[in-house]
Formats: sequence, C-alpha cells, structure tokens
Amino acid sequence: MKKRVTLTFPKRAIQMPVTYVLAKDFNVAANIIRAQVAPNQIGKLVVELSGDIDQLDAAIEWMRSRHIGVSSSLGEIAIDEDICVDCGLCTGVCPTEALSLHPETFKLIFTRSRCIVCEQCIPTCPVQAISTNL
Repeated sequence: MKKRVTLTFPKRAIQMPVTYVLAKDFNVAANIIRAQVAPNQIGKLVVELSGDIDQLDAAIEWMRSRHIGVSSSLGEIAIDEDICVDCGLCTGVCPTEALSLHPETFKLIFTRSRCIVCEQCIPTCPVQAISTNL
C-alpha cells in the first residue's frame, strides 16, 4: 500500500534519521517528493510511504509519538486553462515531465498520471494559473 503524507518536523526533531528508522524498524520505504529542511528551523517533507498497511500505521504512530506532524497529502495539481498563457516556464521545473508544450501548437499539456504533486510548478507560474486541489 502507498500513502502520500506531509511530515512537519519541530526544530528539535530535524536531525532525527526518520527515513532510516522507517526502513529498518518498520520495513516502510519512503520516497521523498519534496523537502524543506534546515538546522534549527521547522522542516517539512512530502513523502510517499510504501509498505504493509499495518506497518504504515505503526510507522505513522511512531512519528507522531516523536512529535512529528503527519498529514495526508491528497491534493492534485490544477491548471486554470483560462488564465494559463502557455509560456512553458512550469515545464522547466517539472521533474517528471508531467508538464510539457505541444511541439506544434506550443499549448501546455498536463499529463496527470506523471504528476507527483511536488508543487514546484506553482511558484514558477507568472500568472498563477497553477494551484492544488485538496
């Protein structure tokens, strides 16, 4: 089973080897989608956790017991086609090539199945046509 979650680390837990513990103690794989972590600051990590449902639940409970905030990340990227000007800036930051420009029309193409909701495209859009739906 897979779960996409956002982990919020308090300052005191920033140095904790969470992904190592998840793999070693719970047999849960953590695919890091996005990370904002710095010493002595609150950190955020968007991860996709994979493993047996019971192991995932135990791992999440362990993280919460260590004062790590765990919230579901069920959002999807949404593109407002009425606002989008097809500039292509978002295509340059998309790590999975879910965003591309049509080679002939130069219209933006969004391949939802490739999107990992890393949200790197959102601040890149100059007209704010990209957002997340929760």
